[in-house]
Amino acid sequence: MRTREKRGILRGHRQLEEEEEEVDMAMAEEEEEAAVGDILEEGETAEDDEGGDETEAEAPRRPKGKGWMRSRVTWDLCWAWYRALPEVQKTQIARMGFGHILSVRPFHVDVPYLEALRERWEEDCKAFIMPWGHMIPTLEDVAYLTGLPVQGEPVVGLERRDYYDDILELLGPEFVAGRRRPIRSILLGLLSEAVGLRGRRRGPLETLDEFYTGVRGALDLGDRSEERSVRTFVACLFGRLLFATQSSQMNCKFVLLLRDLEQAGRYAWGAAMLGHLFSLLTSSSWRSQSTGGFTPFLQIWGYTRFPMGRGVQVEGCQTMVPLMARWEVTPDPRVADRRAEDVVWSPYQGEADASQPAVAAGRPLFDRHLLLLCLGTCEVLYLELVVRTLGWDQPAVEVTSLGREGHSRRRFFAEDRDWGEEHGSTVAYWREGGEQVL
Repeated sequence: MRTREKRGILRGHRQLEEEEEEVDMAMAEEEEEAAVGDILEEGETAEDDEGGDETEAEAPRRPKGKGWMRSRVTWDLCWAWYRALPEVQKTQIARMGFGHILSVRPFHVDVPYLEALRERWEEDCKAFIMPWGHMIPTLEDVAYLTGLPVQGEPVVGLERRDYYDDILELLGPEFVAGRRRPIRSILLGLLSEAVGLRGRRRGPLETLDEFYTGVRGALDLGDRSEERSVRTFVACLFGRLLFATQSSQMNCKFVLLLRDLEQAGRYAWGAAMLGHLFSLLTSSSWRSQSTGGFTPFLQIWGYTRFPMGRGVQVEGCQTMVPLMARWEVTPDPRVADRRAEDVVWSPYQGEADASQPAVAAGRPLFDRHLLLLCLGTCEVLYLELVVRTLGWDQPAVEVTSLGREGHSRRRFFAEDRDWGEEHGSTVAYWREGGEQVL
Protein backbone atom coordinates (compact mmCIF):
# COMPACT_ATOMS: atom_id res chain seq x y z
CA MET A 1 0.00 0.00 0.00
CA ARG A 2 2.78 2.38 0.90
CA THR A 3 4.50 1.79 -2.43
CA ARG A 4 1.27 2.43 -4.36
CA GLU A 5 0.78 5.73 -2.55
CA LYS A 6 4.32 6.81 -3.40
CA ARG A 7 3.86 5.87 -7.04
CA GLY A 8 0.67 7.90 -7.19
CA ILE A 9 2.43 10.92 -5.75
CA LEU A 10 5.26 10.50 -8.24
CA ARG A 11 2.86 10.50 -11.19
CA GLY A 12 0.91 13.52 -10.05
CA HIS A 13 3.36 15.90 -8.40
CA ARG A 14 6.98 16.97 -8.45
CA GLN A 15 8.47 15.88 -5.13
CA LEU A 16 11.24 17.25 -3.00
CA GLU A 17 14.58 15.60 -3.70
CA GLU A 18 14.53 13.41 -0.59
CA GLU A 19 11.02 12.12 -1.31
CA GLU A 20 11.82 11.50 -4.96
CA GLU A 21 14.84 9.36 -4.12
CA GLU A 22 12.78 7.28 -1.69
CA VAL A 23 10.10 6.70 -4.31
CA ASP A 24 12.67 5.75 -6.93
CA MET A 25 14.24 3.15 -4.68
CA ALA A 26 10.84 1.72 -3.76
CA MET A 27 9.88 1.41 -7.42
CA ALA A 28 13.20 -0.25 -8.23
CA GLU A 29 12.72 -2.72 -5.39
CA GLU A 30 9.17 -3.48 -6.56
CA GLU A 31 10.42 -4.09 -10.09
CA GLU A 32 13.16 -6.35 -8.74
CA GLU A 33 10.65 -8.40 -6.78
CA ALA A 34 8.45 -8.74 -9.85
CA ALA A 35 11.37 -9.85 -11.99
CA VAL A 36 12.51 -12.37 -9.40
CA GLY A 37 8.94 -13.62 -9.14
CA ASP A 38 8.84 -14.20 -12.89
CA ILE A 39 12.06 -16.18 -12.77
CA LEU A 40 11.01 -18.18 -9.72
CA GLU A 41 8.05 -19.41 -11.72
CA GLU A 42 10.59 -20.98 -14.07
CA GLY A 43 12.38 -22.76 -11.22
CA GLU A 44 15.18 -20.29 -10.51
CA THR A 45 16.00 -19.52 -6.90
CA ALA A 46 17.58 -16.47 -5.35
CA GLU A 47 20.18 -18.73 -3.76
CA ASP A 48 21.15 -20.17 -7.13
CA ASP A 49 21.79 -16.70 -8.48
CA GLU A 50 24.40 -15.77 -5.95
CA GLY A 51 27.05 -17.35 -8.14
CA GLY A 52 30.51 -16.69 -6.72
CA ASP A 53 29.96 -13.95 -4.18
CA GLU A 54 33.32 -14.47 -2.50
CA THR A 55 32.82 -11.61 -0.07
CA GLU A 56 29.93 -13.18 1.77
CA ALA A 57 31.60 -16.58 1.78
CA GLU A 58 34.95 -15.42 3.12
CA ALA A 59 34.00 -12.59 5.46
CA PRO A 60 33.41 -13.54 9.10
CA ARG A 61 29.76 -13.43 10.06
CA ARG A 62 28.20 -11.31 12.77
CA PRO A 63 24.92 -11.98 14.57
CA LYS A 64 21.77 -11.14 12.62
CA GLY A 65 21.15 -7.41 12.55
CA LYS A 66 24.84 -6.65 13.05
CA GLY A 67 26.22 -7.98 9.77
CA TRP A 68 29.23 -6.76 7.91
CA MET A 69 28.65 -4.55 4.93
CA ARG A 70 28.29 -6.89 1.95
CA SER A 71 29.99 -6.11 -1.35
CA ARG A 72 27.90 -7.28 -4.30
CA VAL A 73 30.74 -7.89 -6.74
CA THR A 74 31.33 -11.39 -8.13
CA TRP A 75 34.82 -11.02 -9.51
CA ASP A 76 35.98 -14.64 -9.60
CA LEU A 77 33.27 -15.69 -12.04
CA CYS A 78 33.87 -12.76 -14.42
CA TRP A 79 37.62 -13.39 -14.45
CA ALA A 80 37.36 -17.14 -15.07
CA TRP A 81 34.57 -16.77 -17.66
CA TYR A 82 36.63 -14.25 -19.63
CA ARG A 83 39.71 -16.47 -19.64
CA ALA A 84 37.64 -19.43 -20.88
CA LEU A 85 36.23 -17.56 -23.89
CA PRO A 86 37.61 -18.12 -27.40
CA GLU A 87 40.49 -15.81 -28.30
CA VAL A 88 38.51 -13.92 -30.91
CA GLN A 89 35.89 -12.98 -28.31
CA LYS A 90 38.50 -11.99 -25.74
CA THR A 91 40.13 -9.74 -28.33
CA GLN A 92 36.82 -8.05 -29.04
CA ILE A 93 36.13 -7.49 -25.33
CA ALA A 94 39.64 -6.06 -24.89
CA ARG A 95 39.01 -3.62 -27.74
CA MET A 96 35.94 -2.40 -25.86
CA GLY A 97 38.24 -1.25 -23.05
CA PHE A 98 37.91 -4.11 -20.55
CA GLY A 99 41.05 -6.13 -21.30
CA HIS A 100 43.27 -4.54 -18.63
CA ILE A 101 40.84 -4.88 -15.73
CA LEU A 102 40.03 -8.47 -16.69
CA SER A 103 43.74 -9.33 -16.61
CA VAL A 104 43.85 -8.60 -12.86
CA ARG A 105 43.61 -11.72 -10.71
CA PRO A 106 40.74 -11.34 -8.25
CA PHE A 107 41.72 -10.72 -4.65
CA HIS A 108 39.92 -10.84 -1.35
CA VAL A 109 37.40 -8.01 -0.87
CA ASP A 110 38.28 -6.44 2.48
CA VAL A 111 34.76 -5.80 3.74
CA PRO A 112 35.59 -4.23 7.15
CA TYR A 113 38.00 -1.86 5.40
CA LEU A 114 35.33 -0.82 2.89
CA GLU A 115 32.83 -0.40 5.70
CA ALA A 116 35.19 1.98 7.51
CA LEU A 117 35.66 3.98 4.31
CA ARG A 118 31.94 4.16 3.62
CA GLU A 119 31.26 5.58 7.06
CA ARG A 120 33.48 8.55 6.18
CA TRP A 121 31.67 9.35 2.91
CA GLU A 122 30.09 12.82 2.85
CA GLU A 123 27.34 13.20 0.27
CA ASP A 124 27.42 17.01 0.09
CA CYS A 125 30.99 17.18 -1.16
CA LYS A 126 31.27 13.70 -2.71
CA ALA A 127 34.39 12.94 -0.69
CA PHE A 128 35.73 10.89 2.19
CA ILE A 129 36.33 13.07 5.24
CA MET A 130 39.61 12.02 6.83
CA PRO A 131 41.44 13.56 9.81
CA TRP A 132 43.86 15.24 7.39
CA GLY A 133 41.16 16.51 5.00
CA HIS A 134 39.15 15.43 1.99
CA MET A 135 40.05 12.35 -0.04
CA ILE A 136 38.47 11.83 -3.48
CA PRO A 137 39.08 9.05 -6.02
CA THR A 138 39.80 10.79 -9.33
CA LEU A 139 39.93 9.84 -12.99
CA GLU A 140 43.70 9.61 -12.64
CA ASP A 141 43.21 6.92 -10.01
CA VAL A 142 40.74 5.06 -12.24
CA ALA A 143 43.10 5.12 -15.24
CA TYR A 144 46.18 4.00 -13.29
CA LEU A 145 44.54 1.41 -11.08
CA THR A 146 42.00 -0.21 -13.42
CA GLY A 147 43.13 0.59 -16.96
CA LEU A 148 39.53 1.45 -17.87
CA PRO A 149 39.22 4.26 -20.44
CA VAL A 150 38.32 7.55 -18.76
CA GLN A 151 38.17 9.65 -21.92
CA GLY A 152 35.64 9.15 -24.69
CA GLU A 153 31.93 9.33 -25.31
CA PRO A 154 29.78 9.80 -22.19
CA VAL A 155 27.79 6.77 -21.10
CA VAL A 156 24.34 8.16 -21.85
CA GLY A 157 21.56 6.96 -24.10
CA LEU A 158 18.01 5.80 -24.50
CA GLU A 159 16.06 4.43 -21.55
CA ARG A 160 12.84 2.49 -22.16
CA ARG A 161 9.82 1.48 -20.13
CA ASP A 162 9.99 -2.01 -21.69
CA TYR A 163 13.16 -3.71 -22.95
CA TYR A 164 11.48 -6.93 -24.10
CA ASP A 165 12.21 -6.49 -27.82
CA ASP A 166 15.76 -5.26 -27.17
CA ILE A 167 16.65 -8.23 -24.97
CA LEU A 168 15.12 -10.63 -27.49
CA GLU A 169 17.22 -9.11 -30.28
CA LEU A 170 20.52 -8.53 -28.49
CA LEU A 171 20.77 -11.46 -26.03
CA GLY A 172 18.29 -14.09 -27.19
CA PRO A 173 14.83 -15.57 -26.53
CA GLU A 174 15.87 -17.48 -23.41
CA PHE A 175 16.08 -14.20 -21.47
CA VAL A 176 12.44 -13.26 -22.09
CA ALA A 177 10.79 -16.69 -22.10
CA GLY A 178 7.95 -16.81 -19.60
CA ARG A 179 8.47 -13.22 -18.49
CA ARG A 180 5.65 -10.71 -18.18
CA ARG A 181 5.95 -7.38 -19.95
CA PRO A 182 7.26 -4.84 -19.31
CA ILE A 183 10.77 -6.22 -18.74
CA ARG A 184 13.15 -3.72 -17.18
CA SER A 185 15.75 -5.86 -15.44
CA ILE A 186 17.47 -9.22 -15.79
CA LEU A 187 18.26 -11.63 -13.00
CA LEU A 188 22.05 -11.96 -13.18
CA GLY A 189 21.86 -15.71 -12.69
CA LEU A 190 20.21 -16.03 -16.11
CA LEU A 191 23.33 -14.64 -17.82
CA SER A 192 25.64 -17.27 -16.35
CA GLU A 193 23.02 -20.00 -16.71
CA ALA A 194 22.79 -19.28 -20.46
CA VAL A 195 26.41 -20.42 -20.91
CA GLY A 196 26.30 -23.41 -18.58
CA LEU A 197 27.61 -21.65 -15.45
CA ARG A 198 24.47 -21.64 -13.32
CA GLY A 199 25.31 -21.68 -9.62
CA ARG A 200 29.02 -21.74 -10.36
CA ARG A 201 30.94 -20.32 -7.43
CA ARG A 202 34.41 -20.65 -6.02
CA GLY A 203 34.64 -22.90 -2.99
CA PRO A 204 36.35 -21.70 0.21
CA LEU A 205 39.31 -24.09 -0.35
CA GLU A 206 39.36 -23.84 -4.14
CA THR A 207 42.23 -21.94 -5.76
CA LEU A 208 41.59 -19.48 -8.56
CA ASP A 209 43.25 -21.77 -11.08
CA GLU A 210 41.13 -24.73 -9.96
CA PHE A 211 38.02 -22.60 -10.21
CA TYR A 212 39.02 -21.47 -13.71
CA THR A 213 39.54 -25.08 -14.80
CA GLY A 214 36.00 -25.92 -13.66
CA VAL A 215 34.51 -22.89 -15.41
CA ARG A 216 36.37 -23.69 -18.64
CA GLY A 217 35.03 -27.24 -18.57
CA ALA A 218 31.46 -26.13 -17.89
CA LEU A 219 31.31 -23.16 -20.30
CA ASP A 220 28.89 -23.92 -23.13
CA LEU A 221 28.34 -21.15 -25.68
CA GLY A 222 25.98 -23.35 -27.67
CA ASP A 223 25.05 -22.14 -31.13
CA ARG A 224 24.73 -18.46 -30.20
CA SER A 225 26.54 -15.99 -32.41
CA GLU A 226 29.85 -14.44 -31.48
CA GLU A 227 28.21 -11.06 -30.89
CA ARG A 228 25.58 -12.52 -28.55
CA SER A 229 28.25 -14.39 -26.60
CA VAL A 230 30.22 -11.17 -26.15
CA ARG A 231 27.11 -9.22 -25.13
CA THR A 232 26.12 -11.90 -22.60
CA PHE A 233 29.54 -11.78 -20.96
CA VAL A 234 29.82 -7.98 -20.92
CA ALA A 235 26.28 -7.67 -19.52
CA CYS A 236 27.36 -9.98 -16.68
CA LEU A 237 30.56 -7.94 -16.23
CA PHE A 238 28.44 -4.81 -15.85
CA GLY A 239 25.95 -6.33 -13.41
CA ARG A 240 28.38 -8.31 -11.28
CA LEU A 241 31.44 -6.07 -11.26
CA LEU A 242 31.73 -2.63 -12.84
CA PHE A 243 28.16 -1.44 -12.22
CA ALA A 244 27.08 -3.80 -9.46
CA THR A 245 24.08 -2.68 -7.44
CA GLN A 246 22.62 -3.76 -4.12
CA SER A 247 20.50 -6.45 -5.75
CA SER A 248 20.94 -9.49 -7.98
CA GLN A 249 19.40 -7.59 -10.89
CA MET A 250 20.88 -5.66 -13.80
CA ASN A 251 18.92 -2.79 -15.29
CA CYS A 252 18.41 -3.55 -18.98
CA LYS A 253 19.45 -0.02 -19.95
CA PHE A 254 23.06 -1.22 -19.91
CA VAL A 255 22.33 -3.80 -22.60
CA LEU A 256 21.36 -1.06 -25.08
CA LEU A 257 24.96 0.20 -24.93
CA LEU A 258 26.05 -3.11 -26.46
CA ARG A 259 23.99 -2.92 -29.64
CA ASP A 260 27.02 -1.73 -31.60
CA LEU A 261 30.08 -3.46 -30.18
CA GLU A 262 32.44 -1.20 -32.09
CA GLN A 263 30.77 1.90 -30.61
CA ALA A 264 31.06 0.31 -27.16
CA GLY A 265 34.83 0.70 -27.44
CA ARG A 266 34.49 4.49 -27.61
CA TYR A 267 32.76 5.00 -24.24
CA ALA A 268 34.44 6.46 -21.15
CA TRP A 269 33.72 3.37 -19.04
CA GLY A 270 36.09 4.39 -16.25
CA ALA A 271 34.35 7.72 -15.70
CA ALA A 272 30.96 5.97 -15.70
CA MET A 273 32.22 3.40 -13.18
CA LEU A 274 33.37 6.18 -10.83
CA GLY A 275 30.10 8.09 -11.16
CA HIS A 276 28.11 4.91 -10.51
CA LEU A 277 30.20 4.22 -7.39
CA PHE A 278 29.63 7.75 -6.09
CA SER A 279 25.89 7.46 -6.65
CA LEU A 280 25.62 4.27 -4.58
CA LEU A 281 27.88 5.11 -1.63
CA THR A 282 25.30 7.34 0.02
CA SER A 283 22.20 5.21 -0.44
CA SER A 284 24.03 2.07 0.67
CA SER A 285 25.26 3.73 3.85
CA TRP A 286 21.82 4.21 5.35
CA ARG A 287 19.50 1.79 3.60
CA SER A 288 21.23 -1.56 3.98
CA GLN A 289 24.32 -3.52 4.93
CA SER A 290 25.26 -4.10 1.27
CA THR A 291 26.85 -1.68 -1.13
CA GLY A 292 27.03 -1.43 -4.88
CA GLY A 293 29.66 -0.21 -7.28
CA PHE A 294 33.09 -1.56 -8.15
CA THR A 295 34.32 -1.78 -4.56
CA PRO A 296 37.67 -3.51 -5.32
CA PHE A 297 38.77 -0.27 -7.00
CA LEU A 298 37.85 1.67 -3.86
CA GLN A 299 39.78 -0.80 -1.73
CA ILE A 300 43.02 -0.54 -3.74
CA TRP A 301 42.62 3.23 -4.02
CA GLY A 302 42.64 3.37 -0.23
CA TYR A 303 45.69 1.11 0.03
CA THR A 304 47.50 3.32 -2.49
CA ARG A 305 46.69 6.63 -0.86
CA PHE A 306 47.30 5.81 2.79
CA PRO A 307 49.20 2.73 4.03
CA MET A 308 46.74 0.78 6.11
CA GLY A 309 44.72 -2.38 5.65
CA ARG A 310 45.61 -5.92 4.63
CA GLY A 311 47.04 -5.17 1.18
CA VAL A 312 50.71 -5.40 0.22
CA GLN A 313 52.45 -4.96 -3.12
CA VAL A 314 53.84 -8.10 -4.71
CA GLU A 315 57.62 -8.24 -5.08
CA GLY A 316 58.93 -7.54 -8.57
CA CYS A 317 55.61 -6.10 -9.77
CA GLN A 318 56.89 -2.68 -10.85
CA THR A 319 56.04 -3.26 -14.52
CA MET A 320 52.59 -4.82 -14.04
CA VAL A 321 49.64 -2.83 -15.39
CA PRO A 322 47.07 -1.85 -14.42
CA LEU A 323 48.30 -1.05 -10.91
CA MET A 324 45.53 -3.07 -9.24
CA ALA A 325 47.42 -6.14 -10.44
CA ARG A 326 50.35 -5.28 -8.18
CA TRP A 327 48.46 -5.82 -4.95
CA GLU A 328 48.05 -8.93 -2.86
CA VAL A 329 45.35 -9.00 -0.19
CA THR A 330 45.21 -11.50 2.62
CA PRO A 331 41.74 -12.77 3.62
CA ASP A 332 42.88 -13.62 7.16
CA PRO A 333 41.06 -11.25 9.57
CA ARG A 334 43.67 -11.96 12.26
CA VAL A 335 46.27 -9.94 10.35
CA ALA A 336 46.76 -6.70 12.25
CA ASP A 337 45.85 -3.57 10.31
CA ARG A 338 48.62 -1.05 9.86
CA ARG A 339 47.81 2.48 10.93
CA ALA A 340 48.00 5.37 8.52
CA GLU A 341 51.12 7.32 9.36
CA ASP A 342 51.62 9.10 6.06
CA VAL A 343 49.26 10.04 3.26
CA VAL A 344 50.64 9.39 -0.22
CA TRP A 345 49.60 12.31 -2.42
CA SER A 346 51.56 11.35 -5.54
CA PRO A 347 51.53 7.55 -5.68
CA TYR A 348 52.09 7.36 -9.45
CA GLN A 349 55.40 9.20 -9.72
CA GLY A 350 57.80 7.45 -12.06
CA GLU A 351 55.06 5.55 -13.88
CA ALA A 352 55.39 5.61 -17.69
CA ASP A 353 52.35 6.33 -19.84
CA ALA A 354 53.57 4.20 -22.76
CA SER A 355 52.38 0.91 -21.25
CA GLN A 356 49.10 2.35 -19.95
CA PRO A 357 46.81 3.55 -22.77
CA ALA A 358 44.05 4.70 -20.42
CA VAL A 359 46.50 6.98 -18.59
CA ALA A 360 47.99 8.43 -21.77
CA ALA A 361 44.58 9.16 -23.29
CA GLY A 362 42.99 10.40 -20.08
CA ARG A 363 45.79 12.68 -18.83
CA PRO A 364 44.17 15.89 -20.24
CA LEU A 365 41.23 15.27 -17.85
CA PHE A 366 43.22 14.70 -14.66
CA ASP A 367 43.12 18.37 -13.58
CA ARG A 368 39.57 19.11 -14.71
CA HIS A 369 36.33 19.77 -12.85
CA LEU A 370 33.94 17.23 -14.39
CA LEU A 371 30.50 15.69 -14.20
CA LEU A 372 30.61 11.88 -14.23
CA LEU A 373 27.80 10.45 -16.36
CA CYS A 374 26.42 6.92 -16.15
CA LEU A 375 23.09 6.72 -17.95
CA GLY A 376 20.49 8.25 -15.58
CA THR A 377 23.05 9.42 -13.02
CA CYS A 378 25.22 12.53 -12.94
CA GLU A 379 27.80 12.92 -10.18
CA VAL A 380 30.17 15.82 -9.53
CA LEU A 381 33.92 15.24 -9.22
CA TYR A 382 34.95 17.98 -6.75
CA LEU A 383 38.64 17.96 -7.59
CA GLU A 384 38.98 21.41 -5.99
CA LEU A 385 38.67 19.85 -2.53
CA VAL A 386 41.73 17.68 -3.08
CA VAL A 387 43.70 20.68 -4.32
CA ARG A 388 42.92 22.49 -1.11
CA THR A 389 43.83 19.47 1.00
CA LEU A 390 47.19 19.24 -0.74
CA GLY A 391 48.08 22.54 0.91
CA TRP A 392 48.12 24.61 -2.25
CA ASP A 393 47.13 28.27 -1.98
CA GLN A 394 43.37 28.52 -2.11
CA PRO A 395 40.82 30.52 -0.12
CA ALA A 396 38.21 28.77 1.98
CA VAL A 397 35.72 27.03 -0.29
CA GLU A 398 32.05 26.32 0.32
CA VAL A 399 30.92 23.11 -1.38
CA THR A 400 27.88 24.89 -2.77
CA SER A 401 30.15 27.33 -4.61
CA LEU A 402 32.33 24.75 -6.29
CA GLY A 403 30.40 24.71 -9.53
CA ARG A 404 27.78 22.66 -11.32
CA GLU A 405 25.46 20.41 -9.40
CA GLY A 406 24.90 16.78 -10.26
CA HIS A 407 22.09 14.41 -9.49
CA SER A 408 21.55 10.68 -9.27
CA ARG A 409 18.27 9.03 -10.08
CA ARG A 410 17.94 5.27 -10.51
CA ARG A 411 14.38 4.68 -11.59
CA PHE A 412 12.16 3.17 -14.24
CA PHE A 413 10.22 5.41 -16.58
CA ALA A 414 6.62 5.35 -17.77
CA GLU A 415 7.75 6.07 -21.33
CA ASP A 416 10.89 5.91 -23.44
CA ARG A 417 13.28 8.82 -22.96
CA ASP A 418 16.76 9.87 -23.99
CA TRP A 419 18.53 11.36 -20.99
CA GLY A 420 21.32 12.71 -23.19
CA GLU A 421 18.91 14.80 -25.26
CA GLU A 422 17.10 16.12 -22.18
CA HIS A 423 20.40 17.18 -20.59
CA GLY A 424 22.29 18.30 -23.65
CA SER A 425 24.27 20.98 -21.82
CA THR A 426 25.55 18.41 -19.31
CA VAL A 427 26.68 16.07 -22.08
CA ALA A 428 28.33 18.99 -23.88
CA TYR A 429 30.14 19.91 -20.65
CA TRP A 430 31.71 16.44 -20.60
CA ARG A 431 32.64 16.53 -24.28
CA GLU A 432 34.29 19.92 -23.82
CA GLY A 433 36.46 18.51 -21.03
CA GLY A 434 34.88 20.36 -18.12
CA GLU A 435 36.79 23.22 -16.51
CA GLN A 436 40.43 23.29 -15.47
CA VAL A 437 41.11 23.39 -11.73
CA LEU A 438 43.89 25.88 -11.02
